[in-house]
Amino acid sequence: MPTFVVETYGCQMNVHDSERISGLLLDAGYTQALTNTQPDLVVFNTCAVRENADNKLYGNLSFLAPRKKSDPNFQIAVGGCMAQKDKDLIIKKAPYVDVVFGTHNIGSLPVLLERARIEESAQVEIKESLEHFPSTLPVKRDSAFSAWVSVSVGCNNTCTFCIVPQLRGIEKDRPASEIIQEVKALVSQGVIEITLLGQNVNAYGVDFGDRLAFSKLLRECGKIEGLERVRFMSPHPRDFTDDVIEAMAETKNVMPHLHMPLQSGSDKVLQAMRRSYRRDRYLGILEKVRSAIPSAAITTDIIVGFPGETEQDFDQTIDLVEQARFSAAYTFQYSKRPGTPAALMPDQVEQDVMADRYNRLHKIQQDISKQENEKLVGSTVELLVSGHEGRHDIDMNRMNGRSADFRLTHFDNSAKLARPGDLVEVKVEEAFANHIVAGQPIKVTKTIGAAAHAAWVEDNGDKKILLGIPTLASLKSL
Repeated sequence: MPTFVVETYGCQMNVHDSERISGLLLDAGYTQALTNTQPDLVVFNTCAVRENADNKLYGNLSFLAPRKKSDPNFQIAVGGCMAQKDKDLIIKKAPYVDVVFGTHNIGSLPVLLERARIEESAQVEIKESLEHFPSTLPVKRDSAFSAWVSVSVGCNNTCTFCIVPQLRGIEKDRPASEIIQEVKALVSQGVIEITLLGQNVNAYGVDFGDRLAFSKLLRECGKIEGLERVRFMSPHPRDFTDDVIEAMAETKNVMPHLHMPLQSGSDKVLQAMRRSYRRDRYLGILEKVRSAIPSAAITTDIIVGFPGETEQDFDQTIDLVEQARFSAAYTFQYSKRPGTPAALMPDQVEQDVMADRYNRLHKIQQDISKQENEKLVGSTVELLVSGHEGRHDIDMNRMNGRSADFRLTHFDNSAKLARPGDLVEVKVEEAFANHIVAGQPIKVTKTIGAAAHAAWVEDNGDKKILLGIPTLASLKSL
């Protein structure tokens, strides 16, 4: 049977899509390639949010050209947002690519691969509207105890820097009954943690005119026996309403972690971004969340160097960051995307100015993250054990997991008490900007998720879905 690898760039929605791509391929008779072996098929599931995505994709494709030349039966497919954006251009730049498919027709991939093989010619199929919700397609998850669940796709916002609405389309919401049915099915398979996904997840319900739909959905998830943790990514401040805060506070399995993209602390820049909220509104949300959920950890996204951003505007971002005390921030230098209004705006910020501001912001946020993590030293936290994420975990007899507020925590597992998927209580001993370190588990709760994971490892051995941004080395080995 032919073997495959999926290489994933980008956001959580892309990771979710990649799991569906893998499920489709397994359903079509492919098998996952063993680690460090040459697959018969490489699928790139791409992102187009940043300019360097283009360079990464085409650079990585070039590494596969010699393999394709020496083995015509080897196939390459490109999907996702870059495919939706570039369409035929991908074939023009890399004529050895076999299949190009967009964000709206993931389910077509197996047919397109077979057609490319039979016809010995590239197949490009880009749909302009959604065919199937990702969650309705076959799946091969990367985790037996944690899963993504799509509540909506697309976005109705018009942020001037963002290319996603062009590539994912307008928002389409799934019926709540269908979402809950999927969550219950996942729990029956051993899943104990779900993450609800949407381009603007808390706008859920706009399709059928129910402003309270998302908070109702959270509460329904809270009623599902065996579901230990519920998260959601990523809300928009404009649509983040008090009923969602109440649902978070009152629903036991909804985790005290909120990812709330800021983008800028300057009202002038927010207006130019067309973000439809201002800094006071944003800070007000944080105040309400922390009042209702004192233990909440809040993370964010920030763009530095948006067109027209002055030093005063940037100072306002720094000021808000210092007030907000984010546990972590994903910071980006503004990236001009063709077809977006921001790309045509005057007063584009010079690259060296942008880089300097980025470095200053990053340093300040790192200091804040470390200070916030240090507050946990000596306290006990509960982790959902995920495995060996750190480079030195295996050598140091450590494992890692995520706390309820989503902090990455490495802990001493030299006694081999914990398994991936178990819940453990640990005492925090050290704190750093990007993670905390704990001792041996004080308490270990064996879960159905851990049992499902152990069975999955036994059945699959070394076979994995290769998720994450590919490295140069990994591509050279294909």
